[in-house]
Amino acid sequence: MVRPVNFGFNPQTADDNAFQEAPGETSLKSIAVGAQEEFDAFVAKLRAAGVEVTVVDDTQEPLKRDAVFPNNWITTHADGTLITYPMFSPMRRLERRDDIIEQLQEAYTINRHIALEAWEEEKGKMLEGTGALILDRDNRIAFACISKRCSREAVEEWCSMMNYQPVTFNGTDPLGQPIYHTNVMMAMGEDQIVISPDCVSKNEGPWLLKQLERTGKEIIRISWEQVKHFAGNMLQLRGKDGLIWAMSTAAYESLTPAEVQKLTKNDTQIVHSDLTTIETYGGGSARCMLAEIFLSTKE
Repeated sequence: MVRPVNFGFNPQTADDNAFQEAPGETSLKSIAVGAQEEFDAFVAKLRAAGVEVTVVDDTQEPLKRDAVFPNNWITTHADGTLITYPMFSPMRRLERRDDIIEQLQEAYTINRHIALEAWEEEKGKMLEGTGALILDRDNRIAFACISKRCSREAVEEWCSMMNYQPVTFNGTDPLGQPIYHTNVMMAMGEDQIVISPDCVSKNEGPWLLKQLERTGKEIIRISWEQVKHFAGNMLQLRGKDGLIWAMSTAAYESLTPAEVQKLTKNDTQIVHSDLTTIETYGGGSARCMLAEIFLSTKE
């Protein structure tokens, strides 16, 4: 997780992110301070639940409004692969940091680094990490909602490199605007998938449901109204005492008692934290703040 320094509204991402709100008369300083407070409280809750959290501080320069969302530029994989990604916003490309990769190399075994950022200029292909890709790592299936931040060709090329099967589809909100990241409408757990059918076209919905059923996981359907409260932007983590669904308080409060019961079966915990500032001005939530480490620890 990257602790933000200059968090705030990024006009370069607002065009296709319907979840972002312009700050109006709210000062940039108060927004940045609010984001830091929310970040620290979230980290504390995750650690209290037994999740091992590595925190890296953002840098003052260059200016990076969205550094709190590292999952878009880096992923790691159990075979020792580390991947860096092509990003749509020029400001967001500045979030990719060699020093973070070097810190990971000191603590974990990295067998190869696949750098895809050249796709930005060479191919015009964007693929914003696990914002774009929802990975079923057990069944090696990559689900991806196509948008200007997620090229179909990029998904297929990534899957070819990583030996995954691509499942691509189109997603829109009720006004017809494309869903900017797959992870605002879909979350993958070990035995469950959370998804909003409201965001999938009627033509593709039945087909996508069949692809989801192939995973053998329980499918939990949420509404567009819940997506607006970031209920799709949750992530399942493993703490010392078992599985955890991490989400914002807004997401948690949008869930029905029946949905909470499903998510917490088999002693799975829910850890939620207030992320209002980050959600309002950044247009992302808990899942976006978490870049999982699947690498093996060095002896």
